[in-house]
Amino acid sequence: MVTRLKLPGVVARSMIERDHRVISPSYPRGYPFVMDHGKGCEVWDVDGNRFLDFAAGIAVNSTGHSHPRVVKAIQEQAEKFLHISSDFYHENWIRLGEALNEIAPFNEPAVSFMTNSGTESVEAAIKLARYVTGRTQFIGFLGGFHGRTMGAVTFTASKNHYHRGFFPLMNGVTHVPYPDPYHPVLQSLPGERYGETVVRYIEEQVLAKVIPPEDVAAILVEPIQGEGGYIVPADGFFPALRQLCDRYGILLIVDEVQSGMGRTGKWWAIEHFGVEPDIVCAAKGIASGLPLGAMIARKRLMKWQKGAHGNTFGGNPLSCAAALATIELIGNEYMQNAAEVGAYTLEKLREMALRHPVIGDVRGIGLMIGIEFVKDRETRKPDEQFRDRVVDLAFEHGLLLLGCGKSVIRISPPLCITRQEIDEGLGIIERAIQLAEEAC
Repeated sequence: MVTRLKLPGVVARSMIERDHRVISPSYPRGYPFVMDHGKGCEVWDVDGNRFLDFAAGIAVNSTGHSHPRVVKAIQEQAEKFLHISSDFYHENWIRLGEALNEIAPFNEPAVSFMTNSGTESVEAAIKLARYVTGRTQFIGFLGGFHGRTMGAVTFTASKNHYHRGFFPLMNGVTHVPYPDPYHPVLQSLPGERYGETVVRYIEEQVLAKVIPPEDVAAILVEPIQGEGGYIVPADGFFPALRQLCDRYGILLIVDEVQSGMGRTGKWWAIEHFGVEPDIVCAAKGIASGLPLGAMIARKRLMKWQKGAHGNTFGGNPLSCAAALATIELIGNEYMQNAAEVGAYTLEKLREMALRHPVIGDVRGIGLMIGIEFVKDRETRKPDEQFRDRVVDLAFEHGLLLLGCGKSVIRISPPLCITRQEIDEGLGIIERAIQLAEEAC
């Protein structure tokens, strides 16, 4: 039987009280976990309690906590210099650009603009798309999450509180339904796959009635929706979307901030769908926890002039050193591990679903897996309160989880996780589900 911890502990309570006095209340803290240190897939709080980490800092700690090779790369760079700014050059920045060129998901040279975060990568992509096409309009997707800065948050459409109090947002973004196969909102024609239905809607309803296609600079989309519910798109979607973009000269931007860097068993989730994008937005797992992002574009698109876009900390030498070590670790072992352990986890979760009718759907690719809780499997009505209770109970039994969507728990551990650790974590999840069921 898994032991229930007494949380938060004395030291954690004290730190949380101090935090409340000096830190912005806008941060969405889920539960009272105050970290002290971590190693691999394990973390310890300030009271000495040990937890298994199935969240990885929102899919950021791709190589686990404090991987020795990443730490060594950071230390070696720190002894040389910490910062030089984007006005000058340094080798790690160049080497990272070369590495991203090697793994970019399109069959032509890639050029990268380094950023500090995912939202900055999205902002850079928006600006480049407008600059290079001369067009002003965009299409985004309901349920999408792309960040919180003004351009990125305009595309974000997973929860209305991301917009509340901030209107007017950036002009020129129209949202359409994401091809969610578990909760479809559009009606398909006979013989039509639901992913194709969504693309037909874009062409017949949006481009024909709302926005002239010659005014659309780009379509921005997550290959697998993250914050929106870890949704794998319906069959037929990406091939049809790529054809639509080609037909009207629209750029295809994929937001791989959460789904990229080996999380799905390939470098990029878009590679599972057999199409090539024009621009990729990356961050989160790219540097194992150090702040870094990248906007990676086909070289022929990088036509903007000197000074058209820039930043002070992008290409930071410490973050670049961490990213180079991270990419090597992912490419050599952890990407394959994500594919194998992810398939194992999906199988175990689908077996668990047979024992618990409250689990409506289990979905995902690699180690990007969602468990959706429902009030009824027939209606598929989300059960947000049950999901939240499972997350809290899992924490009390030593497992860090994060929710997403209306009633989904995301499974996004470090890519180095073992089957033994997966079994331990799934045991805690099932115990939490049992306790929540008993309380109903």
